[in-house]
Amino acid sequence: MYIFLSLCFFYKFILKILQFSSWYLSSCVFLDPGQMTDLLFTEKDLVTSLKDYIQAEENKLEQIKKWADRLDVLSAAAMQDPEGFLGHPVNAFKLMKRLNTEWAELENLVLKDMSDGFISNLTIQRQFFPNDEDQTGAAKALLRLQDTYQLDTNTISTGDLPGSSSLATLSSVLTVDDCYDLGRVAYSEADYYHTELWMAQALRQLDQGETSSAVDDVTVLDYLSYSVYQQGALERALEFTKRLLQLDPAHQRANGNLKYFEYQLAKQRKVEVNKREEPESRQKREMGGRSNDYLPERKKYEQLCRGEGIKMTPRRQSRLFCRYYDNNRHPRYVIGPVKQEDEWDRPLIVRFHSIVSDKEMDKVKELAKPRLRRATVHDPQTGKLTTAHYRVSKSAWLGAYEHPVVDQINQRIEDITGLDVSTAEDLQVANYGVGGQYEPHFDFGRMSDVQAGGATVFTDVGAAVLPKKGTAVFWYNLFPSGEGDYRTRHAACPVLVGNKWVSNKWIHERGQEFRRRCGLKETD
Repeated sequence: MYIFLSLCFFYKFILKILQFSSWYLSSCVFLDPGQMTDLLFTEKDLVTSLKDYIQAEENKLEQIKKWADRLDVLSAAAMQDPEGFLGHPVNAFKLMKRLNTEWAELENLVLKDMSDGFISNLTIQRQFFPNDEDQTGAAKALLRLQDTYQLDTNTISTGDLPGSSSLATLSSVLTVDDCYDLGRVAYSEADYYHTELWMAQALRQLDQGETSSAVDDVTVLDYLSYSVYQQGALERALEFTKRLLQLDPAHQRANGNLKYFEYQLAKQRKVEVNKREEPESRQKREMGGRSNDYLPERKKYEQLCRGEGIKMTPRRQSRLFCRYYDNNRHPRYVIGPVKQEDEWDRPLIVRFHSIVSDKEMDKVKELAKPRLRRATVHDPQTGKLTTAHYRVSKSAWLGAYEHPVVDQINQRIEDITGLDVSTAEDLQVANYGVGGQYEPHFDFGRMSDVQAGGATVFTDVGAAVLPKKGTAVFWYNLFPSGEGDYRTRHAACPVLVGNKWVSNKWIHERGQEFRRRCGLKETD
């Protein structure tokens, strides 16, 4: 990706601009917030269309009812003296007219399909609806948040998430069907740990009296028994199977599992007696847990996202300062210096406050939204760009020539950092919806306030930088010697509530030969 001309000049820095964006209820992680907002309005339009259809049907039935009531009164009077009734020429004429004309009109009214407008609107809008992949992605986002922020299933089910508003909580309750669907998604991924958690939550809600037309205790218990069995908890698997058979004694699979589980449990107990298995070992096996992780620093990464990172000593903390910064009396900042705050000391991470205005941020988002695509990473084996499960976001690139605002932001970056942006990459605009993340990575070789989650964490040194509207976070990824600074390995934590807009600017080492001179030592 980068052309390295000289060892002395290999360096790059990150500028992350943070900006506010509105909260939204839930997120299909493969859809950007603009699309998500459009979907809300689409659904509102469909609800209006549905109400129009209902009203049309009600009007139709009201007309039919009035016609039936009128004829009912007329027929009752006529049947008291049929011959006398028909002896009146007007009555005879009107009977002929009703049977020849009016009943045919009524037939047409009954057969008239009032749903045409609604169905037509629905058909048009369906092309913009999320697909199965989007729904699965949203479910996985919830599971990711559950693990990262150590949320129990009941907390998620009731919608009472940290940082969520009361309005959101009232409308964010998961039904039995929702919990069951989350368990099914986990099951399809052979993730029996989360299958158990969400099937157990569905069962609890059924036990508490919640009803469902699609899910029953037997179905949930079937998944539960198998998922706990896959985690080695034979006794609990047997327990769930027996409960299932109490509800449905003829359940074929459960009857087969009962015999198999009893046989395996007997063998296991025999082995335990012979080998005197340690109680702790058995307890660990019975409790199950998350599967082996490909990310060695997962525990530390998630701890930092929860705010449980390394805390600086008071002495070290006292060396971090806030200051007015004019970049060596730069003409643009002598009279109006920017506010600079030290976020971390080694490596040096600083935050510049009030770097981008609301108006500028709105324009950047407006320019980026139509182009947002699923963010990609470089495949080290093929060298090609590809999507990855460890980077869940959407991004777009904006060139300085596309709008004066982009050019102004680029110039501001150059003025504040003192680095030449002529060799830099275009401005990248990325969005992380609910559950959006980018797991630990290096940048060598952000824009919004977020109600909860979404921090940028540095797993090697234990730093955590929270999103803050309109600010820019800056650090060097390479030492002056050109060697990579491995302390800058960082990650974007999953967004728990809200969505995060970030703008990244990567400035290449080429062109900085006289602005940040090379050094032979690896120093800050």
